[in-house]
Amino acid sequence: MKSLRYFFRLTKTFISRFKGLFLFGIMVGLLIFFAMLYFIPKISVVKIRVGVTGRFHTEELPSVVLSDIGIGLTVLDEAGLPEPGIAEKWETPDNGRTWIFTIKDGLVWQDGSPVTSRTIVYEFTDVETEIPDDKTIIFKLEDPFAPFPTIVSRPTFRTGLLGTGEWHVDKITAVSSYVSEIVLVNKSHQKKIYRFYPTESQAKLAYKRGEVDMLIEVVDPSPFTTWSTVESQVEDNTDKVVTLFFNTKDPLLSDKNIRQALDYAIDKTTFDGLTAISPIAPSSWAFNSQVKKYSYSSDRAKELLKDIPEELMKEPVKIVSIPTLLPVAEKISDSWNEVGINSIVQVTSIVPTEFQVYLTILDIPQDPDQYALWHSTQEATNISNYVSPRIDKLLEDGRLEMNQEERKKIYLDFQRFLTEDLPAAFLYHPQSYTIIRK
Repeated sequence: MKSLRYFFRLTKTFISRFKGLFLFGIMVGLLIFFAMLYFIPKISVVKIRVGVTGRFHTEELPSVVLSDIGIGLTVLDEAGLPEPGIAEKWETPDNGRTWIFTIKDGLVWQDGSPVTSRTIVYEFTDVETEIPDDKTIIFKLEDPFAPFPTIVSRPTFRTGLLGTGEWHVDKITAVSSYVSEIVLVNKSHQKKIYRFYPTESQAKLAYKRGEVDMLIEVVDPSPFTTWSTVESQVEDNTDKVVTLFFNTKDPLLSDKNIRQALDYAIDKTTFDGLTAISPIAPSSWAFNSQVKKYSYSSDRAKELLKDIPEELMKEPVKIVSIPTLLPVAEKISDSWNEVGINSIVQVTSIVPTEFQVYLTILDIPQDPDQYALWHSTQEATNISNYVSPRIDKLLEDGRLEMNQEERKKIYLDFQRFLTEDLPAAFLYHPQSYTIIRK
């Protein structure tokens, strides 16, 4: 008992003498503890550095970035049909001229402020916007337009690119008005850094230099397929289609039989991607699988070419190709030479104003409405210089029809007549690669 009392007295005396030191130690320990809670997440931030090919302004960032930041009034399902997004419902009381959207309850922007109709911004030309209350936004169009709910699936933001998504914009760097880097951050302090490069070759060089750890939507994966330190993932991009646009005003290519012959001469199964038959994505609600298919047949091609006047065959057909499709263009040229059509290949990085055949990758619109591509009045975007009163009428009707089933019938006919007339040959849906550093 004496030894126990002695131990307690000794401990009490020790604590009394050094209590200041004890208190200081406790305070330092607490400071270190709270500092670790604050700084360790910042020190251990996960950074994902992604290389993207393309030049973009802040108001036209690619969908891969926008989808991280937020959503639109609607979102699209796998078939391309609009579903509720920021809006819980919508209606058109006058068959497509006026669109009324009702905003969901409880949504907030990334700064914590509530999402109301007054804070939603869409910039449309020839559209009048009305805000009767915080829950309702009304768009009044000059003409009826059935695809409008698809148009507003594009993500919308408050000033400063504040959205409703998991990631918010931390920093944007621009050079000569083009975005060079955008940094996104989520609530877990993870960072996703998108860096943009004008060409795929420059993006690849950045990967080699260690500027990025991932490349997305790469058309040509070489030389990384042979690198042991790289993992590559591949997918068919059914929202894009490699397309041969024929200049229908060209003396040779104004003949539908010649355009069909050139398509028959191409063996599409030799390309890396899903064979295409239409300008509409195979996943779309409006896709027509029963259109005319130009399966490879050199005999059929020669049969269609046998009556071509010799004076039209004196000069070789010029295939103008974007740089990434040069190997494809050369393969097509070889195929045409085999059936008696001499051809040469040229490369361009812009849409040519004058051409016979233009090989490029077409981004398929989310809605089957392709008025800009094929209507005879659209001189700036009708690449093939195509004129067809029947196609014009179908495209006009497709924009006006509100009934989903009736609208589908219109676009089934549109694809059937367009692929028969063939102002462009739809070759394949290109594969895209994601290159990831292990």
